[in-house]
Amino acid sequence: MKEFFEQLNSVLSIVAAISDFLWEVPTNWEWYKAIPVFGSFSLAVIVLVGTGIYFSIRLGFIQVRQFKRGMNLLIHRRAASTGISPLAAFFLSSAMRVGPGNILGVTGAISVGGPGALFWMWVSAFFGMAMAYTEATLAQLCKERKGGEFVGGMPFYGRRLLGNKAWVGTILSGVYIFYAMFCLPAQSFNVVSSIGAMGELAAGHPIAAMSSFYVAAACIVLLVAAVMAFGGIKRVSSANNKLVPIMAVVYVVTVLALVFANVNSVPYFFSAVLGGAFQPDAVFGGLFGTVLVQGIKRGLMSNEAGQGTITMSAAAADAKHPCEQGMIAALGVLLDTHVICTMTGFVVIMAHAWTAAPEAWAAAGQLPKFLLSVHVLTPSGITSVILFLLALCFGLFAYTTMIGMITFSEIAVNRISRSRFAANFVRSLGIVVSAFGITVQLAGYDLSNLWAFSDLANIVLVYINVPLLYLGFRHVLKATAHYTATDGSAFSETVTELASSYWRERPVK
Repeated sequence: MKEFFEQLNSVLSIVAAISDFLWEVPTNWEWYKAIPVFGSFSLAVIVLVGTGIYFSIRLGFIQVRQFKRGMNLLIHRRAASTGISPLAAFFLSSAMRVGPGNILGVTGAISVGGPGALFWMWVSAFFGMAMAYTEATLAQLCKERKGGEFVGGMPFYGRRLLGNKAWVGTILSGVYIFYAMFCLPAQSFNVVSSIGAMGELAAGHPIAAMSSFYVAAACIVLLVAAVMAFGGIKRVSSANNKLVPIMAVVYVVTVLALVFANVNSVPYFFSAVLGGAFQPDAVFGGLFGTVLVQGIKRGLMSNEAGQGTITMSAAAADAKHPCEQGMIAALGVLLDTHVICTMTGFVVIMAHAWTAAPEAWAAAGQLPKFLLSVHVLTPSGITSVILFLLALCFGLFAYTTMIGMITFSEIAVNRISRSRFAANFVRSLGIVVSAFGITVQLAGYDLSNLWAFSDLANIVLVYINVPLLYLGFRHVLKATAHYTATDGSAFSETVTELASSYWRERPVK
């Protein structure tokens, strides 16, 4: 069995090489790298940042112009007659966005590119808000009713934009489901390992990986996940309405406590981030392109703007106007990157463990680097409390991401089949794959290269989704003009020819 997993991990290592190539091309070619300034920008950076800038300009920087209206949409709760409310869709998308990548991804970006990588995460996320607005609006325009729910997202607007061909939607749905199933093992294991960490902190001693404690924790996690997944979108969104605010508040408050305890290091944080963005530290290689790519790459993995993987939640909302959910999706990027990721950045950069404990920093992985930073910042006497709270947050981040992937796969499979069997098959597959991930990791087998698949899937989905966004952008512009002119009321199918029949059939209130 051990040999099997070693071979599997070896095969998956090829994925890491392909992923790195797609993220770095053409900067991995000497002739391109030699071009002044421009040679630092990979195709991925150009596509993501360039698209975000273009959409921002064409939409009149809607992420700023309509920011207040977007906040009002979140503050004022509204019941949904079909599907889920816009606020519930925000929490559902945030459950996917706010995941372990907010800790591991940010730590990894800083460890490779230096503190300046956080600055470029902020910049890319600002422009990424326009991409999130665009894809969420498209998801709303093309959503379809299924009983008492809405289904939609990238497979649905992809089909409409590419000649309404069934095979297009089937392929796009399959790509997302394939992506989600490969990401699930790591997420399910993260949940159980977080419970184990909390158990060890409470008990005051290590707990063996295959002990009854871990087995019980794994069974409970899978049982709760199954109850959630088989309860459908409304049950999952109801749970996320409670979990997302709790995990976000606990994480922010915990990190702010560390910031206040080390307030003298705050000026260093800002000088390191702003200075490192344009004059990279030699400790991290001193290359501008490395800082830029790390910030954008890890920012995408966190907020998923332009990737199409969050669009299922946008389509599930019972919005009065498609652009409403576009604004709410843009605010989701803000929460994920400018708030949650920044909290991780505070911990890692303020501690700057690469100078305080250089040998330990160099030898550690992403999560140990973060924990090392926590130890540097935490006042003596409360280390266990801080670590317990952070383990709780990490576990909740992973759990909501795990459930989100199963739920979004269920929505995606509707583009292939609306049958109950198809939905239950995807739900069951998600639980089985999650169980596999937990079992393999607890048994001590190495499948670390599964993380590389996430990197590969992210960039492949970007190269699929961004062209679709350009194809549908004229429809988003029409919807946006109507939204601005009418104060978001009385949207119908006649505003843009892309709108689905739902917008013709819905009663206008």
